[in-house]
Amino acid sequence: QVQLVESGGGLVQPGGSLRLSCRATGAIDGIDKMAWYRQGAGNQRELVASAPYGDVATYGDFVNGRFTIHSDEAQKTVDLQMDNLRPEDTAVYYCNVRRTFWRAPQEEYWGTGTQVFVSP
Repeated sequence: QVQLVESGGGLVQPGGSLRLSCRATGAIDGIDKMAWYRQGAGNQRELVASAPYGDVATYGDFVNGRFTIHSDEAQKTVDLQMDNLRPEDTAVYYCNVRRTFWRAPQEEYWGTGTQVFVSP
């Protein structure tokens, strides 16, 4: 099993910044992608940013250059720098990792979430 520890959420004013961090521990072998998702009230969970090891990061359309994801393969950490935050970015943000092994189903793990609240 993989355990994910998230930190960095909180309350910020519109236009402000937050940095979310996530560290994977436990059965970390085979992790080949780390990502952040979010779920706002009444909304489905959506991809914020994904960082596959050795590949280009991808972002949700709503990011519009405001967020940057950085993963450290050796440390098994993933950070999400969020700038120019908007009230609509208010959501619970979840760390996600994928494990991939040859000839075996991929595994996904989720953190418990960290709340981001953007309000004047």
